[in-house]
Amino acid sequence: MHTRTLGSQGLTVSAQGLGCMGMSQFYGAFDDAESTATLHRALDLGVTFLDTADVYGPFTNERLVGAAVAARRGEVQLATKFGNELGEDGTRTGRQNGSPEYVRRSVDGSLQRLGVDVIDLYYQHRVDPAVPTEETFGALGELVAEGKLRYVGISEASAATIRRAHSAHPLSAVQTEYSLFTRDVEDNGVLATVRELGIGFVPYSPLGRGFLSGRIRSVEDFAPDDWRRSSPRFQGEDFGRNLDVLDRVVAIAEGKGVTPSQLALAWVLAQGPDVVPIPGTRRTANLEENVAALDVELTPADLAALEEAAPVGVAAGDRYNEQGMSSLHR
Repeated sequence: MHTRTLGSQGLTVSAQGLGCMGMSQFYGAFDDAESTATLHRALDLGVTFLDTADVYGPFTNERLVGAAVAARRGEVQLATKFGNELGEDGTRTGRQNGSPEYVRRSVDGSLQRLGVDVIDLYYQHRVDPAVPTEETFGALGELVAEGKLRYVGISEASAATIRRAHSAHPLSAVQTEYSLFTRDVEDNGVLATVRELGIGFVPYSPLGRGFLSGRIRSVEDFAPDDWRRSSPRFQGEDFGRNLDVLDRVVAIAEGKGVTPSQLALAWVLAQGPDVVPIPGTRRTANLEENVAALDVELTPADLAALEEAAPVGVAAGDRYNEQGMSSLHR
């Protein structure tokens, strides 16, 4: 497994990570034994950059990941997040909280659930508009100095907020949704800002919520409790238009002799050495397919064909519902 460096503070991770959210929530039925086996296989393949958050479950995903890697902690770079406010019992309040007091409480909770003494990378999951970013990242900087955190990052923040956070404490990573299907960061200044400041970039959902696998053709392909059933991009006419885009991507993959997932991941990886995608899966077979994307080389002709098939702004429909969209890019 190749490695890549995120930021200029010293964080080195596997060139591809693993998003663990779906092992505990949102994408239909899950099985802890299956997820644990996938986590073990990831480490065997050299995928050591694991992404979780306190809100996944809530709380249960951190416990699952922590238990699965406990015997191999030295191999792993653990990333987790805070900021989608949770009560003591895990109930979501619907608010964001970036207060220094909440930051400290959240860090201690994640350390306990993960079963570790230090968190490798700690993100603010969503920006709290009521608390100055400088206060939030000032507190995170104190926790780095105390040895509870190694590196810090921010997720789904605007270019201006990224600058403010980075000025308060150097960021190693910015995480946001990014794929052939979701290229907002190329248009809204986020990617340019990250590169100007020397911050690493971590795309989540690099397979477009699984859409770019080519296996989703209907809402009925989702489990009854899969949140994608209510996602705007998988509804009505928008879904039909997005399937047309998908068909173009699938044709390019078939012509190259790779799977659509591998093509989509290879495209993200080709966007620069500072980019580390974290495709999520709970299944070993999908993990192995995704890891094989690291061996896919895209020619200039391949990249041009993909640009024509899936240009910036091609996706029809918002990527979250109205409430979800309101928390992005603050």
